[in-house]
Amino acid sequence: MAAVFLEEEKIFKLDTRNTTYVIAVVDDEQFLGHVYYGKKLKEVHLDGLLRIHENPFVPSRNNRDRVSFLDSFPMEYPAHGLGDYRESCINIRTEKGNVGLALSYVSHKITEGKDGLEGLPASFGKAGECETLKILCEDKVTGLQVILQYGIFDEADVITRSVKVVNTGKEDLYLTKVYSACLDMDNKDFEAISLHGSWARERQIETVPVSHGKYSVESIRGESSHQDHPFLALKTKNADQENGEVYAMHFVYSGNFKAQVQSDQFDQVRMTMGIHPEDFTWKLKEGESFQAPETVLVYSAQGLGQMTRIFHDFYRNHLIRSEYKNQKRPILINNWEATYFDFDTDKLIAIAKQASALGIEMLVMDDGWFGNRCDDNRALGDWFVNEEKLKGGLEYLVDEVNKLGMKFGIWFEPEMISPDSDLYRAHPDYAIAIPGREPSLCRNQYVLDLTRKEVRDYAYECVAKILRSANIEYVKWDMNRQLSDIGSLELPADQMGELYHRYVLAVYEMQERMMTEFPHLLLENCSGGGARFDPGMLYYSPQIWCSDDTDAIERLKIQEGTALIYPLSTMGAHVSDCPNHTVGRVTPFETRGYVALAGTFGYELDVTKIPESDREQIPAQVAMYHKYNDLVREGDYYRIASYAENHYFDCYGVVSKDKKEALYTYVQVLNRPNYHSRRIYLKGLAAEKYYAIEGEDGTWSGEQLMNAGLLVQNPFGDFKGKLIHLTEV
Repeated sequence: MAAVFLEEEKIFKLDTRNTTYVIAVVDDEQFLGHVYYGKKLKEVHLDGLLRIHENPFVPSRNNRDRVSFLDSFPMEYPAHGLGDYRESCINIRTEKGNVGLALSYVSHKITEGKDGLEGLPASFGKAGECETLKILCEDKVTGLQVILQYGIFDEADVITRSVKVVNTGKEDLYLTKVYSACLDMDNKDFEAISLHGSWARERQIETVPVSHGKYSVESIRGESSHQDHPFLALKTKNADQENGEVYAMHFVYSGNFKAQVQSDQFDQVRMTMGIHPEDFTWKLKEGESFQAPETVLVYSAQGLGQMTRIFHDFYRNHLIRSEYKNQKRPILINNWEATYFDFDTDKLIAIAKQASALGIEMLVMDDGWFGNRCDDNRALGDWFVNEEKLKGGLEYLVDEVNKLGMKFGIWFEPEMISPDSDLYRAHPDYAIAIPGREPSLCRNQYVLDLTRKEVRDYAYECVAKILRSANIEYVKWDMNRQLSDIGSLELPADQMGELYHRYVLAVYEMQERMMTEFPHLLLENCSGGGARFDPGMLYYSPQIWCSDDTDAIERLKIQEGTALIYPLSTMGAHVSDCPNHTVGRVTPFETRGYVALAGTFGYELDVTKIPESDREQIPAQVAMYHKYNDLVREGDYYRIASYAENHYFDCYGVVSKDKKEALYTYVQVLNRPNYHSRRIYLKGLAAEKYYAIEGEDGTWSGEQLMNAGLLVQNPFGDFKGKLIHLTEV
């Protein structure tokens, strides 16, 4: 059993392959305390770790110090308002305006497998892969019940957490805060790792020491955002890729979030994650419930590299559902940076003909094919084919591309509406706005109020009608602005705080509906690049556009941060033209291919106009993709060196599960004068195996390559790369 309840000790013990998680029920008031999370333990007599025999004693022994007790006890799920002054996980307000909850353990249930969460993306597992523990807690005064839900994935080494709140009382309650997970523990001289950025430089790794007070990572933009990411990890100060302890949380959600670590007066840390409480309120009438999203917890005693590989395997096996997750994705060419809005049927077919001859397998038609969409100032919402631009119609274009042996894909932005559009002129009320206030524009567009069923159905049917009209096998679903001016014509005043969350639920509903109607569709989510690259989106699409910045050198940093927690197969990555359209940098075409190989791989350029020397390299890059993609997609990822840290070179590798094959990518960002060759220490190999290096004579033991290293000669020039391919001999 992965989950057991020891009646005598009143302890829950949750075991995975390498970890143990312990919760205790304490005293007559049935407090739920967090005891331990870390390396796997055989012994579980751990109640002493809760310090309940130290002053201040638990309240039933000495009620005069209840507040002091609540302010220091390591709570499994802390509530607000009665004496715990640290960050709470749940807050309510009654109809009379009162706050405060005292949650006590009532009962529990352990079952095989794991159920989904209604209306939300969530990990999945069947009997034999995982177990579910549900702990029912209750506040006796208000009748509010809180069900703590744990998914224990034994072989995956993961514990998931989520929360369901039920109003069993006689009056309406307002949920003003509900987080999904909390960890209380002593500070081990922790450092916090988070991912920050902005448009074109998403998911940059940042490490800061944990000090007294609060450190938070958050978004109130209506999406997980370019700027912050719903991930937070605590690592011991000595931790690196292979050594040290790491505690990580990742939120399976695509909207507003808050991840936080707080160090208190006793040098205890509280790590929390959940929906951001700002502008959040959820009305619970008698008998109604609220389901909070899921958080994935990972503990590693072998550094960041082990954490990374646990996340990768877990998402591949227990979150991504698409039939494509274990398949090569078609090599696509997208016309966005090739043509922007200046294209027609003839231009697209010309690109397709040249691309097909070079081995590219799919043409994707990006923005500008619908309504009066001649630039990005108009026509969002008018999802009908512009047949002046696409002469003969969409079906004709798709058929012509299919005749070339290529698949066809298309771009949508279904969540948005332009003020200059037929839809807005007919239905200005469809846009999210505060009545009486002129709403703010971003990219000259508003956001559709998808929380309204008629708007949601309209937006979905526009997409579905196009998909039914032709043989479209891929969709890029974009979202190019954040939410603002939060107001709704349908929600009553005391439920306006539900709009942000209802919006995310609406997006999930639309994508679930689309994948149900078109089950063989390859969906790639996008949000102005990587603003909604999160686990929630992976539940619906096996890949997400990593960033609008396709410069190979910038991508080294972006893809390093992304690969810290996401499988390489999820990262949309393309070879683009130079000078790069974002930064103006010129990098070798070969290097651009090496960097894009650590992702889905495709092209973002006009193949009819690029230099002949670049064009001639495409067949070899296509062959490279087909040769290595199974390994890249399914192997174990190892980070060897970070350009973001050393400013000179980048190196990472992928090793097959059986350790028989490995591929390392080395990119020299800046050359150095008068230096010897660089020694790199490979990772992930089997020490006892012997390997051949493609293009080199001789064999090397895994032990030698990992401990003594491999010499890499300095190529002449900047931005030069090479692949190091090893096979067992």
